[in-house]
Amino acid sequence: MTYDLPTLTSEAIGLLQSLIAIPSPSRDEGQAADCLQNYIEMQGMTTGRKGNNVWCLSPMFDLHKPTLLLNSHIDTVKPVNGWRKPPFKPTLESNGKLYGLGSNDAGASVVSLLQAFLTLCRTTQAYNLIFLASCEEEVSGKGGIECVLPELPPITFAIVGEPTEMQPAIAEKGLMVLDVTATGRSGHAARNEGDNAIYKVLEDIAWFRNYRFPKESSLLGPVKMSVTMVNAGTQHNVIPDRCTFVVDIRSNECYSNQELFDEIQKHITCTAVPRSTRLSSSHVAPEHPIVRKAVAMGRTPFGSPTLSDQALMPFPSLKMGPGKSARSHTADEFIFVKEIEEAIGMYLELLDGAKLL
Repeated sequence: MTYDLPTLTSEAIGLLQSLIAIPSPSRDEGQAADCLQNYIEMQGMTTGRKGNNVWCLSPMFDLHKPTLLLNSHIDTVKPVNGWRKPPFKPTLESNGKLYGLGSNDAGASVVSLLQAFLTLCRTTQAYNLIFLASCEEEVSGKGGIECVLPELPPITFAIVGEPTEMQPAIAEKGLMVLDVTATGRSGHAARNEGDNAIYKVLEDIAWFRNYRFPKESSLLGPVKMSVTMVNAGTQHNVIPDRCTFVVDIRSNECYSNQELFDEIQKHITCTAVPRSTRLSSSHVAPEHPIVRKAVAMGRTPFGSPTLSDQALMPFPSLKMGPGKSARSHTADEFIFVKEIEEAIGMYLELLDGAKLL
């Protein structure tokens, strides 16, 4: 397949600049979704939409073929402190840096995957294609990809666009957050009264700090548990009758979140409640044809510690996109034009003639 990479890159940059100029924090992506939907329809394609999620199926969709999903997200975090450039004014400098909120995470992936999708739709492949720009990814919201997947045809494999420097993340840690509570009895601190709830959490906090789950992943390492918030007390002279703390748990593919929670409950005395167990760790075999082709292209598979919409996909997937994860959620976020150009070329090389099974 031959393609005009400079033109595809120019189209991608123009669309990305339009998206940067539209504030699209999680759960408020409507105008960005409108912009993207209008762009796709101007290419002569039919779109689907649910909430602020926009998708498009390749022409001549054939349910007898396997289906490849190309997905990234249009929502962003809110601007952090320290921006020296306007976060919603796309600024393209002479060195090829394009500044703007969402440029790296994950606008560059959105526009690169879309150009690859539109190009591949003009070819004949052994698979169907679906492009999906989802919302609420940054907050793992239920109005995002989770509510869209039931609307789509069955999916065989997915590529999730996130900033990985175009290296394939074939495993990703999951997330479970626990709210843990100890209850005591209040009393005056000057007398031998009450039952101090703070003292009740100390052993459990120490357990979360020290415990190691036995199964470790070759790609993701061990399960990681971190106590990140503690709250107790109303004033200095009152014995607290309640103490709460929060635990951030990053799971590997060796355990489901429910399995981790069941084991945790055997070891702690406080009451623990998971906010959700649905954000699972993901993993695709290194022998998968897409992974093997990426390796043949000189790419290096790795395990990612950061969460994405992969966690909500009940089918094999890998995470791969332009940009660097370290730029995400930072002031003066940027992407290089050359990174987008390389991404479009790599996506096309990876997917043209690819096998999903």
